[in-house]
Amino acid sequence: MKHLRILLLLLLIAAVACNTGQKQPAGTQDSTAIKAIDSAGFIKDITVLASDEFQGRKPFTIGEEKTLAYLEKRFKEIGLQPGNGNSFLQEVPMVEILSKPNGDMHFYGKNGDVSLTYLDQYVIGTKRVQEKVAVDKSPLVFAGFGIVAPEYNWNDYEGLDVKGKTVVVMVNDPGFYDSTLFKGKTHTMTYYGRWTYKFEEAARQGATGVLIIHDILPAAYGWNVVRSGWSKPKLDLQTADDNKSRAAIEGWLTLESAKKIFQLAGVPESVMEQAKHPGFKPVPLNVTTSIVVNNRIKKSVSHNVAALLPGTERKNEYIIYSAHWDHLGVGEAIRGDSIYNGALDNASGAAALLQLATAFKKLNEAPKRSILFLALTGEEQGLLGSEYYATHPIYPLKSTVADINMDVLNFFGRTKDITIVGQGQSDLDDYAARAAEKQGRVTVREANPSGGWFFRSDHFNFAKVGVPALYPGSGMRSVAHDSAWAPDHAAFYGRERYHSPFDQVDPDWELSGMVEDTRFLFDVGVTLAGEDKFPQWKEGSEFKSKR
Repeated sequence: MKHLRILLLLLLIAAVACNTGQKQPAGTQDSTAIKAIDSAGFIKDITVLASDEFQGRKPFTIGEEKTLAYLEKRFKEIGLQPGNGNSFLQEVPMVEILSKPNGDMHFYGKNGDVSLTYLDQYVIGTKRVQEKVAVDKSPLVFAGFGIVAPEYNWNDYEGLDVKGKTVVVMVNDPGFYDSTLFKGKTHTMTYYGRWTYKFEEAARQGATGVLIIHDILPAAYGWNVVRSGWSKPKLDLQTADDNKSRAAIEGWLTLESAKKIFQLAGVPESVMEQAKHPGFKPVPLNVTTSIVVNNRIKKSVSHNVAALLPGTERKNEYIIYSAHWDHLGVGEAIRGDSIYNGALDNASGAAALLQLATAFKKLNEAPKRSILFLALTGEEQGLLGSEYYATHPIYPLKSTVADINMDVLNFFGRTKDITIVGQGQSDLDDYAARAAEKQGRVTVREANPSGGWFFRSDHFNFAKVGVPALYPGSGMRSVAHDSAWAPDHAAFYGRERYHSPFDQVDPDWELSGMVEDTRFLFDVGVTLAGEDKFPQWKEGSEFKSKR
């Protein structure tokens, strides 16, 4: 069986090496550089990074060691310089916490109590680095969406002192329900709708605890996703205060559990409907909760990989290409396979970094601005490597022109379109549209912007600190096949292979789309590298004030 897989792989390499006939970007004179991005190069690097030898590339494992060594070797072969002084590595101190409550979560009211079962009805954890976190008789307050957004004239915490209290909040933002609020006209979730924001805001307000009410449609995923993610050890960045500034407990409630708590409080369920409208005021529930969370703690250091191509005339200005190198490592066995190889997620993005670096090195004229190729750790654990870089930048953020991020590339052939996730945020949309037009293509927004996809990959942490970020996704209109081809393949990947042991190199991949999409991103970067202006955030972006 092993020999059969090797034979299929060799046939795949031979086939895709010939499959580089995509239309090149018009106006790009340097065809040698463009042609350096090819299918054979992708297969070479993805095959190594997604091999069983690399053990699923999880931080703190032998898989990390092998991945770092391979990426450094390849960047040196291409001719890039170390991106962090004399090193290709940036240390990223992390802490792993496995949180487990001491049993059911209890809620006490004047007329009785409610007990919720761990994992089935609630999940809970803490970012605080201590062996035990205890909350005793913390009063509950329903704080609507838990949002403070001055630009939308919205403050769910107005007049509320939550010190010592546990806030209960809803997922998403008001625009999901009312097109006149937030970005509801375009059905686009703002960052205020993300669960990460709600935890952060509760901590800023001084809350002891925060519980998010899960609801499938506004969350864009089922309770099974919440349950699975919160039942495992979580990695986080180490901080000077061991995250004592965070709320003591952070967690989720099922919708039915939240309704039980409202009933216990004598508050009608309609309070959740009221919270969707301007002018809502937080509601004390006259219910308390107590819980003890026990933690297993492990501190260690992971690494980002940074490789630099210095610019000529404007070498102190930087364009970043980013992609995460990590995946899930070795986990639960499914049909006898326990290695989560992560071929598309995201060996494909890491391979694209190497392809782009090769192309930039082959330009007839070196770029005026410097190009930083950044392979990031800990994306699967909560965008940790990019968060660390954004808060501990190697190069000044004010001199960083843009971040162009790659995560799960097209494996089903050329498309007439290319998706820009979070379209409408910055001037980079315009650069993308021009690059796509050169290829005879168009840019489109993601199919379900209310799902908050712009906040779910590494570019987001650059956006949070004001650096314009471009995050492309695969197009959905196949050039060679019918209208169902691309959506069907994307759905199959999401259903059968995403975050499973079966995200592996596949002889059935059509890599012409991966090549064309990467050439598209090369064009965007070449254009940015030749300019003296900085792209800006568009009006209405929640990141504009950060630049």
